[in-house]
Amino acid sequence: MPKQSKKKSFAEKTCAYMSQDTDFTLSSYRFELPESQIAQYPPEERGASRLLVMDRTGTHPLEHSSFSQLTDFLPPKALLVVNNSRVLQARLQGVRATGGKVEFLLLTPLPLLGTTARPVQEREGWFMAEAEGLLRAGGRIAEGEKISFGDRIAICVLRNGAFGRRQVQLFWRGDAAEAFAAIGHVPLPPYIRRTDETGDLKRYQTIFAREEKNGSVAAPTAGLHFTPQMRESLVAQGFQFAEVTLYVGYGTFSPVREQDIRKHQMHSEYVEISDVTASSILQARAEGRPVIAVGTTALRTLEGVAWACGEIRAFSGWTDIFLYPGASFSVVDGLITNFHLPESSLLMLVSAFAGRERILAAYQEAVHCGYRFFSYGDAMFIR
Repeated sequence: MPKQSKKKSFAEKTCAYMSQDTDFTLSSYRFELPESQIAQYPPEERGASRLLVMDRTGTHPLEHSSFSQLTDFLPPKALLVVNNSRVLQARLQGVRATGGKVEFLLLTPLPLLGTTARPVQEREGWFMAEAEGLLRAGGRIAEGEKISFGDRIAICVLRNGAFGRRQVQLFWRGDAAEAFAAIGHVPLPPYIRRTDETGDLKRYQTIFAREEKNGSVAAPTAGLHFTPQMRESLVAQGFQFAEVTLYVGYGTFSPVREQDIRKHQMHSEYVEISDVTASSILQARAEGRPVIAVGTTALRTLEGVAWACGEIRAFSGWTDIFLYPGASFSVVDGLITNFHLPESSLLMLVSAFAGRERILAAYQEAVHCGYRFFSYGDAMFIR
């Protein structure tokens, strides 16, 4: 039998090109989702979510399970990397001098404020630092306008940016975290169509969150499914945990507006990897143990640092990595994640990890099977 040529035909090349080109088109990341499947509240018990298990290569069919059964699907002795950032009550509601209502969402992580904060000389016990935030009001807000939020926090608008972003001088009295906790609101995402409630203080926070890592404006939602008991059980079974920090900011929820997604510019987010975590990851890889990212924030941290530094190592700094189909992954072998919004950078990330068509097919089945979507919704494990 003559040896067949490996040279691709014109038709094959054209199909491959069209498929690749489709991967870069914003409209290719749309899917139909009934509003009734957008979770407005977390499940009654933490960890009671459903779990859709997906093979990254498409070799095996989708499997339906519950998050409490995650152990059945994890590779033995895997290293699970979690984001230990803490959600700040970063949404403030106030009144302008004109009497109009105003809302401010702090985007700068509190630990970074602390590095530049200085006392306000004429007001004892007050501090100030330049910060970034989202400001929303009924009318135009001029540079130089001052707005008070109660008796512990105030801002002065320094520069107006695009899409509601502002550089402000932030003023606060006493401890900044305590000031925000006293008057701020849990920054629930806009698709949760209700105001924050007392229960959100606990449920929109992962068990991995550390007080000293306070400053995220959204939860690393994949971590919301874990309970302390589940973590203890996983450790007892030989699994290992490591922590990174990504202060979830504007980059996570900023919409992609470019029709060619390659033109989208991610907003930078501050990340940290400790020596201990870097050593744990390097050791796991050397021993052939899979590295599983718990959430897209953990994945962005690991792959962002590896891309910037050429390797995984201790790191503190900014990343604006944008992962879409065609990207390579040098650190992460598996991903635990929630379901993401249509046309979002996070949907593009998971499409880069497992293939856009496979992801959209999995989402279609999840919709058909009644899964709950987004922050308070159900989970996926992409292995």
